[in-house]
Amino acid sequence: MAQNERLAELSSAGVAVWLDDLSRDRIRSGNLQSLVHKYCVVGVTTNPTIFAAAISGSESYDDQLHALAVRKVSVEEALRTITAADVRDACDLLAPVAQRQPGDGRVSLEVAPGLAHDTDATAAEAAHLWWLVDRPNLYIKIPATEAGLPAITTSIARGMSVNVTLIFSLERYRAVMDAYLAGLEQRLADGGSLEGIASVASFFVSRVDTEIDKRLDKAGADPSLKGRAGVANARLAYQAYEEVFSSDRWKALEAQGARPQRPLWASTGVKNPDYPDTLYVSELVAPGTVNTMPEKTLQAFADHGSLGTPVQKTYNEAAAVMQSIADAGVDLGDVFRVLEEEGVQKFVESWDELTESVRTQLQDKARRAGPDN
Repeated sequence: MAQNERLAELSSAGVAVWLDDLSRDRIRSGNLQSLVHKYCVVGVTTNPTIFAAAISGSESYDDQLHALAVRKVSVEEALRTITAADVRDACDLLAPVAQRQPGDGRVSLEVAPGLAHDTDATAAEAAHLWWLVDRPNLYIKIPATEAGLPAITTSIARGMSVNVTLIFSLERYRAVMDAYLAGLEQRLADGGSLEGIASVASFFVSRVDTEIDKRLDKAGADPSLKGRAGVANARLAYQAYEEVFSSDRWKALEAQGARPQRPLWASTGVKNPDYPDTLYVSELVAPGTVNTMPEKTLQAFADHGSLGTPVQKTYNEAAAVMQSIADAGVDLGDVFRVLEEEGVQKFVESWDELTESVRTQLQDKARRAGPDN
């Protein structure tokens, strides 16, 4: 099966193409395998919203739900068993990729979003999920909340690979990189090996434009500033990444076998139909990055995507854009605070929806199984 030329070119430019979606149907039908071969997909990300859509809209989970129902397991245990099974199968499917490209071939599974502000509970669930899936090419997704930062350090120090999610600001991104390096340092201090440990930092893009565009409209600002903040903010994040991962602190860890924590561009589906549908792919081309795309965005780039200006040539322009937005009266600190709060809340709502869906299906299977079971 021939690879798509546009996505192959994107991969050659140093951008790892990941799919922001997973379902049992996608795995069993061969669709995911096809995307790996044809569309250069080398990783998968999931979140509670993705699983809510997958489980509520498919019959592929019926047999497992029936088995869980007759065993009378709790809703929470059933939910984790189901999602871990899909992630484990996807990890197995992508294992050959992981062997060729150690930082890729990864599948992410998120800790319960309701724990986002509880450090100890987040670290404990991360350890449980790592044990439950039991695959070396797993990423545990931990939110970049203030409480999440020490849980990231703890998880890395324990030898887990982590996808840090819900990053919006440069300040928080720097704290995330510091948490990763601190985890590596702690693991070495404890006599552990850095072999196999990997991490990505998921920097969200389109949601930044959605929130800032709204505020620019309210401020009566220059319309030409709209739709530019998401890309500019991410470009400055890459500048910060280059700075941190060329430091003496990093070089000392690299000498011990550490891998850099790659920036991952998340929320790359365009939400405003007035913007090009490949905007958050074409304009964020940089070596050593990951772009996780909804399938609609993946297909759009495969059809008509092109590589924009390399990120390293855009730092001055990006800084000027963000300064102009601030000068227009947009409180960027408040923007990023709101986006983090909303991001956590959206995942909590999806988790609650997923929990209720599984509860309903378990009750239905239990009734059909009859009292003797």
